[in-house]
Amino acid sequence: MSFAPAAHHVHESAELCALRVDVRAFIRDEIASGGFVPAVDCWLNSWDAAFSRRLAARGWLGMTIPVEYGGHGRTFLERFVVTEELLAAGAPLAAHWISDRQIGPSLMKFGSEEQRRKLLPGIAAGEVFFAIGMSEPDSGSDLASVRTKAVKVDGGWQLTGSKIWTSGAHLSHYFIVLARSAPLDPEHRHAGLSQYIVALDAPGIEIRPIVSMNGHHHFNQVFFDGVFVPDAMLFGREGDGWKQVTSELSYERSGPERFLSTWPVLAEMAAATARGDLAPDPELGRMFARLMALHQMSLSVADALTNGRATDQEAAIVKVLGTATEGDIAELAGSTIGGGDASDGLARLRAMTATALLSRPGFTLRGGTNEILRGVIARGLGLR
Repeated sequence: MSFAPAAHHVHESAELCALRVDVRAFIRDEIASGGFVPAVDCWLNSWDAAFSRRLAARGWLGMTIPVEYGGHGRTFLERFVVTEELLAAGAPLAAHWISDRQIGPSLMKFGSEEQRRKLLPGIAAGEVFFAIGMSEPDSGSDLASVRTKAVKVDGGWQLTGSKIWTSGAHLSHYFIVLARSAPLDPEHRHAGLSQYIVALDAPGIEIRPIVSMNGHHHFNQVFFDGVFVPDAMLFGREGDGWKQVTSELSYERSGPERFLSTWPVLAEMAAATARGDLAPDPELGRMFARLMALHQMSLSVADALTNGRATDQEAAIVKVLGTATEGDIAELAGSTIGGGDASDGLARLRAMTATALLSRPGFTLRGGTNEILRGVIARGLGLR
């Protein structure tokens, strides 16, 4: 039986602590000037391209991208500190989030020199935004069952099919699409998959909005009707799609967004308790303790990424525990605040809690369902 190495304690250096202070000062100034209003689930729902460009101007986008490609050559730990502070503040991060979180690092890992030169400077400048083209209708969590086809044609590939739950596709410039580039072999289902960088304004693409029950629109379904993708936009190597996707998911599953989506709710509960608007509740302390543990676990994954270590299993653990905690915070707030009235000082908390409860079902689904990820964890532990 093999076990993954346990997450180790990561000590934040004086430089990292100073960076936190800088980010907090920036956040205070932004809120004071009306730059943004703190929100729940800000990395998915709060789209503000102008805010993204202000972050870029501070050097806080494309932090891990090398300087030669327009980035800043900093570590994943430094990026972790910046993103954790922004998430805790409920800042509007959705515009650049996917580009910065996983597209940039993935381009450095799998992209061609031409793709890096073309796309990385725009990502670091907050001018190029990406969506993710993985999930499909009827596939559920079985990503290997994707049916979008890529057929080789003169000078490139022709894509036919559709992708669903593509957050921000209606506002983004590109997305990376996983497609079947060779016939399905039932004995080797993960073979024959490739990835493509697709411009979302390309001929043959149709983007249909999916509006949530709360009226929010960030989801979309994207249809391909013979969309041409030039050879230069094949991402990585033909047939390596599955290997690349599993690598990219480490960036997607392990970050602080997997436990801080409802932090603004918890912070507001603590503030209301301090004001005397809520009675002290030991569950509040337990939630903070869980989040502090998740902070250290996610920080250790950022350290592993900085040092080039594989993090698939650790990322899955952070995602499972973190998204469960996010949901528990929403439930705690919902059961605590009660009906009340406009004079009890809890209006802001009630509004945040309503959003958190409506978003709660998605926490454990996006990025891979927790049920599937428990299987990934068990396999890594040699239990299946």
